[in-house]
Amino acid sequence: MKTPQRKPTAFRLDDLSSVSADYVPGLGSPPILTHEIDPFAEIDGSPVSPPRRRVRWTRLLVAGLGGLITLAIGLAIDALIRDLFARYEALGWVAVALAALAAIAVAAIAVREISGLLRIRAVTAIHAGATEAVATDDRDAARRIARELIRLYDRRPETARQRAAVAGHIGEIIDGRDLIGLAENELMLPLDEAARRLVLSASKRVALVTAISPRALVDVLFVAIQILRLIRALATLYAGRPGTLGFFRLTRAAIAHLAVTGGIAAGDSLVQQILGHGLAARLSARLGEGVINGLLTARVGIAAIEVCRPLPFVNGRPPRLADVMAELRRMSNDAKPVTPEG
Repeated sequence: MKTPQRKPTAFRLDDLSSVSADYVPGLGSPPILTHEIDPFAEIDGSPVSPPRRRVRWTRLLVAGLGGLITLAIGLAIDALIRDLFARYEALGWVAVALAALAAIAVAAIAVREISGLLRIRAVTAIHAGATEAVATDDRDAARRIARELIRLYDRRPETARQRAAVAGHIGEIIDGRDLIGLAENELMLPLDEAARRLVLSASKRVALVTAISPRALVDVLFVAIQILRLIRALATLYAGRPGTLGFFRLTRAAIAHLAVTGGIAAGDSLVQQILGHGLAARLSARLGEGVINGLLTARVGIAAIEVCRPLPFVNGRPPRLADVMAELRRMSNDAKPVTPEG
């Protein structure tokens, strides 16, 4: 017995079809095409609310203690000025003048710190916008980033010619990636060369001092001081003086970047890389430790460059640890003792 064939049925391809479970092709009525219920239909249109942030009790503690300390200092100054007025009026006016001078200094420091934080925020925004403009080749976004970069360096007279060159080509270049590359070539590459010299100089200094230092505590303190000085110098080079709070923020960002990229764990792999170049047979133990400390300083400096640089690397070559290693290797070869033959 032949099974009768099912008649052709017209339906739209974008319709979701469902067929009854007891339907057998060729027998009974043809299938009815119906829309299936989308379980995510209600979720797609509704915005997802971000999770509520927990109360950070540590910040509240610091804010409360800071407020109490500020009030205590203010009351102590007020009591001091009143006592001086009670003892001798001229001393009271001198105290008032000194308090006014201190208030002006505090206001100036606050303005400097706020401007430093705003400058760091501007650098971060420029870097993020430039990265997106390069990825999407967005011409309008690249032009906006180029203008913001020009405003960032408008108080740097040594960049006047480079800023004029970038400003003259903003309306001429069509591709967003090419415009970011031009801004990098004009404004970033000279700063990159100066940054490489800063990193190399700090690495050499750390390698030399820690190689001849007799105490491990002196090594740790010297390396820490040199790393902090290097981060401040790089931040000043790329974006101007960051201020104390901005400096701490940049230092934390550089260390975080270093931890993410895995460069902070310079243990056996770094030692094996140095031993692979044959330095173990030619260097003393102290000189080898100095070279390792210099490489660690250079790694932190490279991370600081990537954090402080307003633009991503498009045409320029990112700094590499191998370049610093070659210089330290050359320095160690010059510093190794010469043994008489025979």
